[in-house]
Amino acid sequence: MNGTGAQVASGHPETTNAACEVLAAGGNAVDALVAAAWTACVAEPIFCSPGGGGHAMIRMPGRAPVIADFFAQTPRRRRMDDLEFYPIHGNFGTDVQEFHVGMGAAATPGMVAGLFELQRRHGSLPMTALVEPAVTVAREGCALTETQAFALQILEPIVRATPEASAMFGLDAHDGPLPRVGTVVTNRPLADWIERIAVDGPDALHHGEQAIAIAEDAQAHGGHLTLADLAGYRVHWRRPMRWTLGDATVWSNPPPAFGGLMVALMTQALEHRLPAGVRFGDDAHLDALTEAMGVSERERQRLEQPDTLGCSRRLMQTFRQLEGELRVSRGTTHIGVRDAAGGFAGMTASNGEGCGRIVPGTGFMLNNMLGEEDLNRPGFHNWPLNRRLASMMAPTLVLRNGRRVLLGSGGSNRIRTAIAQVLANLMHFDLDLAEAICAPRLHLEGDRLAIEHPHPDWPAQVADWLARSAPEARCWPAPNLYFGGVHAVADDAAAADPRRGGTARSLN
Repeated sequence: MNGTGAQVASGHPETTNAACEVLAAGGNAVDALVAAAWTACVAEPIFCSPGGGGHAMIRMPGRAPVIADFFAQTPRRRRMDDLEFYPIHGNFGTDVQEFHVGMGAAATPGMVAGLFELQRRHGSLPMTALVEPAVTVAREGCALTETQAFALQILEPIVRATPEASAMFGLDAHDGPLPRVGTVVTNRPLADWIERIAVDGPDALHHGEQAIAIAEDAQAHGGHLTLADLAGYRVHWRRPMRWTLGDATVWSNPPPAFGGLMVALMTQALEHRLPAGVRFGDDAHLDALTEAMGVSERERQRLEQPDTLGCSRRLMQTFRQLEGELRVSRGTTHIGVRDAAGGFAGMTASNGEGCGRIVPGTGFMLNNMLGEEDLNRPGFHNWPLNRRLASMMAPTLVLRNGRRVLLGSGGSNRIRTAIAQVLANLMHFDLDLAEAICAPRLHLEGDRLAIEHPHPDWPAQVADWLARSAPEARCWPAPNLYFGGVHAVADDAAAADPRRGGTARSLN
């Protein structure tokens, strides 16, 4: 949708409606973002939860961009006996992925602390007002969308992990059928809890009776979390990493997160490999994409050395060296808001896939970040104590010819390839925002290529390129949430990814 006023894009109609409601009530972009995030915890429980974490990119009028880091933190001690940690398999249809869940997969959550910190520093409305849309949706119910119903199918083992989990996701019984598209799902325990936390503040989760209940539940069910983990959690404000891309300036998520680094590596590798005059879907375009994906993955391995991972400054120094060399040569969701005054706020949030355990008396599930392979590259149970996990989230702001675009994506290790392809579509192929997001994508995982094909936007020669260059590629017959979910707002437009049921609105 186009317009010159406020813009909102997210992964669910109710999430977008919450942001619009707050903007209409006089709230700014951050107010709208916080309200939308609370509502996403209700409407998109597979992707977003108070038991997870995230990163937010904020650019208020007249100020430099900043990043709020409220991602999950590793526990202060590692439990090895009686650990509840087990694999499940998510079936995407064309591909099957393994995830690890259980209370032993839960890291210290930061979502609630992050939302309160965003509201405290940049909001204009009280938190009690910002939670109203979420509370209403949780009490009155939310119709299950195709995306959410598909996600329940993919992660059915987590949905059925406990009777409490099954109830939260809308099953009538633990062994009952999954709810169908259009089923209205309520979550009254979550509505009550959100109302209480809006009044009591984040200390209720990190220091009070709720914290004690989480710690006791973790100890009883094979988890690592203790009261000290919850009490010691802090939100960090960081300066975004910045680089140039053609005639654009780009800001994204800095270390210790990996997302911005990977987007920077891939976009720069792609820029140096895309010849002028190449059209979308040409052999040269596809060759450049696969080469850039391979380069970024190889350079990631150089960044993931033990002496580098332990220090954000050393990580950035190594990245700058790689950047110079380039010049020479899963459950996640995103929300974007632009307010009428020109303020931008975007958040990528995740609960992993969820660990299967519901926090007693709250109606929400804790994360499974310690069971995410992409966040635990040295191997499970080898994480450093009391450190931020290296998220692949990458809320990204682009300034080109006076126009600003704020975008982000869900999709774990597909985040970097999704964002890079959308940026290339915008800047190299001059597609409009919606076209850039809806265009078919590919993703290289190791030496295995996955591609949305057939697709009407690919030229006919793509089939020949696949037969010649990637005969063993996995072809997805329709756009799929496997390839991420990019949602974006610009000064003059908003667009949301149909792969994840996205909804965009303009308020003029």
